Amino acid sequence: MKKNTSWLKKNWSNLLWLALIALLLYPPTGKPIKIAVHRLIASSPKTTPEEKRTVLQDFNWLLKDQEGKIVDFNAYKGQPIILNFWATWCPPCVAEMPALQALYNDYSKEVVFLFVTNDESQKVEAFLRDRGYKLPVYYQATKAPQLLETKSLPTTYLIAKNGDVLIRKVGSANWNSEKVRALLDSELN
Repeated sequence: MKKNTSWLKKNWSNLLWLALIALLLYPPTGKPIKIAVHRLIASSPKTTPEEKRTVLQDFNWLLKDQEGKIVDFNAYKGQPIILNFWATWCPPCVAEMPALQALYNDYSKEVVFLFVTNDESQKVEAFLRDRGYKLPVYYQATKAPQLLETKSLPTTYLIAKNGDVLIRKVGSANWNSEKVRALLDSELN
């Protein structure tokens, strides 16, 4: 008996790590844990310094809204835009959604919000309904302009009225921060 007890004392931290890894790999517990961790570590996205900013000049992009109606991205030229590429299966995407919803609630009349996904529409509708989100979701009908192409989720852009990409953030962030709100307020004035 003494041998077993000393082995447990020696290896308890390894066993704890193994249990944590097992919980992370098991989908019913892994996804919520990953989402919670991303929310904990999310900070306000950094603004791109002026000298490093790129300007979006190509607005030639067609999107499809949730009803299947084609929307021309050119219609949003000259307006501030928050563009978010996301998926329902992506823990960092899901982690930042409450902050994006709060921002949308307060700025949707002055700022264009586009939540672009490749998920199946039924999955997206269920995801939004189950969480009480009222976000405008779109699907790509044509390829995005080169400046907006991404393979990482989530990727979010804050585009100024003049086309300057003020923020390009890959990964989750706290979009409902005072810093983002101040930036939007200054863009709207």
